Amino acid sequence: MVAKPSFTIRRRASRLIPLDDYVRSGVMTEAQAATIRSAIDSRLNIIISGGTASGKTTLANAVIHEIVRSAPEDRLVILEDTAEIQCAADNAVLLRTSDTVDMARLLKSTMRLRPDRIVVGEVRDGAALTLLKAWNTGHPGGVATIHSNTATSALRRLEQLTAEASQQPMHEVIGEVVDLIVSIERTPRGRRVRDIIQVERFANGRYEIESDQLTEEREARHVA
Repeated sequence: MVAKPSFTIRRRASRLIPLDDYVRSGVMTEAQAATIRSAIDSRLNIIISGGTASGKTTLANAVIHEIVRSAPEDRLVILEDTAEIQCAADNAVLLRTSDTVDMARLLKSTMRLRPDRIVVGEVRDGAALTLLKAWNTGHPGGVATIHSNTATSALRRLEQLTAEASQQPMHEVIGEVVDLIVSIERTPRGRRVRDIIQVERFANGRYEIESDQLTEEREARHVA
C-alpha cells in the first residue's frame, strides 16, 4: 500500500542525438565513437548496457541512426515493448509486444520478414536466447539494450537470461554472437560511456575480449 496515489511518466526523447553530439558533450570519446562506427560498418552485433535512466535507448537511437546512414538499403526489423526507438530508415518494420504476444514470439515471426538487421528495444527474459539465435542465422549487425551496470556484467546478465530458456547459461553462443558491448552510465556530472568491450569468443572457461579500459579487461578475465 502507498500513502497516496503516484504515477510515472516516461517521456520519449524529443530529438535524436547523433554520435557526434555525444563526443562534443564529452559523453564518449572520439575513439569510442570510432569503435562504434567501425562495428556498424563491419555488421557486428552490438549490445548497449546500463542501469535505469542511464540513457541506453537514447544511445541505441544514435547507433541506429548511424546504421541508416551507412547502410540505407538495409531492412531493419525493430521489436519493442513500448514505442521508444527512433528510426528514419525507409525500409523498417516496427513490431510491439502485447498481452498475448511476447518478445520471444515476435522474434520467431521476425524471420518471415526477411530482416537485414534485427533491433530489440530491451532484452529482459529468456527471449535473449531467441535473439542470439536470430542474429546467428544470417542476420548480423543487430542492436539490443540490456540492464547491466558494466560491459562485462552484461555478459553475466545475458547468461542469466538465456538460462531462463535453456536451463544453462549458453556461454559459447554468447561468445560467438555478441560482438560489441557499450556500457553507458549516469553520474552526478551527467551521462558517460563507461567502457566498450569487443567479445572475441568463449574458450577455456572465459570470454576473450578486448577492452578500452584496462581495469575492465582484468575484471572480464574472471567472467565465466
